[in-house]
Amino acid sequence: MYNDEPIFAPSEWKLTKQQEVLCLETRQIASSKFIDRAVKYDLEASFPTENYKDLHENNLMGICIPKKYGGRDADLKTYMLAASEIGRYCGATALTFNMHVSSCLWTGYLADNLEMDDEKRNEHNNLRGMHYERILKKGSIYAQPFSEGNSSAAGKSAFGTTALRTDKGWIINGKKIFASLSGHANYYGVLCTELFSENSPPSRANTMYVAVPSSQEGVRVEGEWDPLGMRGTVSRTLIFENVFIPFNEQLMPRGIYYNAAKQWPHMFMTLTPSYVGLAQACYDFTVRYLRGEQPGMPPIKRRMYPTKQLTVAQMKIILEQTKAIWFQSISEAKPNPSKDQIMRAWSAQYSVMENVNEIARLAIRTCGGQSMLKSQPLERFYRDSRCGALMLPWTAELCLDMIGKGALYEHGESDEN
Repeated sequence: MYNDEPIFAPSEWKLTKQQEVLCLETRQIASSKFIDRAVKYDLEASFPTENYKDLHENNLMGICIPKKYGGRDADLKTYMLAASEIGRYCGATALTFNMHVSSCLWTGYLADNLEMDDEKRNEHNNLRGMHYERILKKGSIYAQPFSEGNSSAAGKSAFGTTALRTDKGWIINGKKIFASLSGHANYYGVLCTELFSENSPPSRANTMYVAVPSSQEGVRVEGEWDPLGMRGTVSRTLIFENVFIPFNEQLMPRGIYYNAAKQWPHMFMTLTPSYVGLAQACYDFTVRYLRGEQPGMPPIKRRMYPTKQLTVAQMKIILEQTKAIWFQSISEAKPNPSKDQIMRAWSAQYSVMENVNEIARLAIRTCGGQSMLKSQPLERFYRDSRCGALMLPWTAELCLDMIGKGALYEHGESDEN
């Protein structure tokens, strides 16, 4: 177990007591148990099942479930701070944990801060209670398959996965690619387009958010999983073929997800904590290595060389810049943020996903050849760090595109008027 200081020191970053406690809990469990298992999950590209048992036993599976349902009641910022401490010790666990937690965060804190009439609010409360009970009492894992290989995950078109409405529920057909936790989740929180007839035109406004039991007839997982990094996510292709789902398996009532996606853009930043933690881990490794304190390596100091000192200084500057913009962005997350706040969120997303790989690159360069050995974690950190910029809905390229357009165009403007 590493006796590491917090990524965000509570007094310096003015954390609440709840944030301090949850960050301490996640740091302790990840540094004592997850860190050693991470090697196995990476080598085998296997799912971190043991870590999820620990998360359940330590009452963290419901970190974002509202208190009145028995959860820990973390808001978006609190969850993201706590999750960054997991990413510091096992990136794949933090990334898959995000897929699970998002089902609770979206239906909990985010939904509670959306406007709903009384009928819709009561419906939502009744629906989510069943899902929360599964998580808290049974340790059920909820995945959140998103990508389809088209523009739907980026919010440009309706989801290709469809839910045909019938008298008793929906018939779901479609597929999700890079679907983390495939074959290991108990339920898949599927975003799909509701159709009222087989000839209905698809519309983003008709997006449904539905829990599909992994054991349901017509659900299957396909393909191999042997990626560059984040190998423990086991993100294989998920197929739905004429899968019947009753109405009570909704995670959100009709129309709520569509409103949430429009009003809560920060909800799409929840991939970033894994990489904030990973950036910290790269820096931590480098400092320990140069001080001769890295476990499993000879206690030889290399800190006296000016070239090493300069590179560590570069890493520290990039790390602090990244933490600062990320912390500011998650601190101001709210429904209907200003234009500057949205652009800052895109900037924070881009900064985290690109800077983590730059920090990993500098770490390898200054630590030298021994750092590339698989007996040490830095080569895994480097591989994991390269994956973040590719992840929808806010890839690095899409962030640049949105920032550029946001800076040069006001809402409704075009070059034709």
